[in-house]
Order: sequence, then structure tokens, then C-alpha cells
Amino acid sequence: MELRRDVFQAIADPTRRAIIMLLAIQALTPSAIAQEFDSSRQTISRHIKILTECELLEKDQRGREIYYQLNPQKLKGVAEFIEPFRKMWDDRFNKLEDIMKDYQSKK
Repeated sequence: MELRRDVFQAIADPTRRAIIMLLAIQALTPSAIAQEFDSSRQTISRHIKILTECELLEKDQRGREIYYQLNPQKLKGVAEFIEPFRKMWDDRFNKLEDIMKDYQSKK
């Protein structure tokens, strides 16, 4: 039985979110990714492994180099999960804004 990592646990880590942001722009090798961080190459490799295990990243073998790229379909699932919460918070902030405007107009 293959154990899959949870996407939400993976994106909870700020370094992994930063890696995702980097790879949203372009595919990169592990070395190129590691150069963007103050952490050791081994630490960054572990983050890449976790992101790959939960299918947020995909490997692309180009000759002797491995490039990692973002799997947008997996992020789409995260966005779909978060969407109802975003709407809820937008509604709450809009109500708060209305209350503040009403308060200001009564001053």
C-alpha cells in the first residue's frame, strides 16, 4: 500500500509554499530551486519530495537533468476546497465595512 501525503499538510509549510510559487513561474532543477533558499540542498530536496508525493509537483526528465514543475490540477482541488471559505470571509468583511460606514456617517 502506497502512503500519500496530505496536500494541506504539504502547503502548510512556508518553504514548500515558496517552492510552489517559484515553480508556478517555470520548471526548475532541484539545484536551481535550492539556490533560492538559505536552507541546505538536502532540506530543499526533502521539501521537493513531500510536494512530489502529494502530487503538487511533477518530474520532467530532460536528458540527465530532472526538472520539477507545478501540477495545477492538484492546486485546483485546494482552491475548490477553499472557495466557500473565501466567500464567507468576503461577506463578513463587506458587512463589517457597511457597519463602519454607517458608524462614520452618524458621527
